[in-house]
Amino acid sequence: MIEFKMPALGSDMTEGKLLEWKVKQGDAVKRGDVIAVVDTSKAAVEVEIWQAGTVQELLTEPGTTVPVGTVIATLAAPGEAVAAPEKRPEKPAEERPQPRRRISPAARKHAEDRGVDLDKVEGTGPGGSVTVEDVERAAKRPVVEEKPAVKPLPEKKAPPVSDRALEMRKAIAAAMARSKREIPHYYLSQSVPLARATEWLEAENARRPITERVLMAVLQLKAVALACMKFPDMNGFFRDGAFVPGPSVHAGVAISLRQGGLVAPAIHDAQELPLPELMRSLADLVRRARAGSLRSSEMSDPTITITNLGEGGVETVFPIIYPPQVAIVGFGTIARRAWILDNDIRLVPMVSVSLGADHRVSDGHRGALFLAEIARLLQEPEKL
Repeated sequence: MIEFKMPALGSDMTEGKLLEWKVKQGDAVKRGDVIAVVDTSKAAVEVEIWQAGTVQELLTEPGTTVPVGTVIATLAAPGEAVAAPEKRPEKPAEERPQPRRRISPAARKHAEDRGVDLDKVEGTGPGGSVTVEDVERAAKRPVVEEKPAVKPLPEKKAPPVSDRALEMRKAIAAAMARSKREIPHYYLSQSVPLARATEWLEAENARRPITERVLMAVLQLKAVALACMKFPDMNGFFRDGAFVPGPSVHAGVAISLRQGGLVAPAIHDAQELPLPELMRSLADLVRRARAGSLRSSEMSDPTITITNLGEGGVETVFPIIYPPQVAIVGFGTIARRAWILDNDIRLVPMVSVSLGADHRVSDGHRGALFLAEIARLLQEPEKL
């Protein structure tokens, strides 16, 4: 018998709400199949199963919030007979869950972002389910408000914040407080010239269709992933008092969400992906993160995080490690600055690359070598 428990989709997650089962009793599942959708404080996440078997019983009703580690389903192992589920006493009518409207996780999140009341949205999907398109139509519908008899005095109010955004802020704050409390951080930064990378990227993109062009952020991501292969003490976890190296470079990418807050899901095996494939993976990850359709493996196993605040005009990032990881790399904005190149002072595109690392696993010397490797790779873009 296999017990399927509510997974921890990040070190700061203590409980999750089951939104939807993707399987039913008697279904055969294999490793990697999505069997449920779980709502965390940050996103609706598709949860995968990592053992083959046959679904025997679904123990948790959709809409129920349970602590991490709670058994929410049982499966029969391969070759094991599927037993009939235990018959539970029928609840009185007043205690039975009411019929739930079918609302896709993406539609629910879209409604929160647009401030749409789902109770007033008519579902046009299969079985009357509410879709993203239904929410969008409701958001565009004009709102008629009755004018009050007496014009109220203007009030200064803070910008509205959704319940999900508040919960996400609490979760992020808890994780960062734990990080600063438990992890002895050290910080380093280095300015890196990007003249060669910029020229090379422009030439490469000129040969590609618009849909296959690559962003500088992808070169930066690949450089970090390759540097991790040379410096494995930057890529992994600190657990039970010891460093555990990552099995591969699962690069967590910090993605800001429209309703506020951020998530950092992983691009798996980033060191092995060619730049065009890495670009597609990054674009797909950003799209799904903002639509609320991430997978559990993407949330639970990043081995290092990369945060890029260049679009915001930030010169240098001083990032905080996301436990139990041991390092995080930040990229600032790319700006033209004076630099000695070929024995001449020239204005060249520069970027500040910063590192936050765990002193229990590495030291400033190793961190400096790691940053130097990232810089070397960015100045040899053809090797990426």
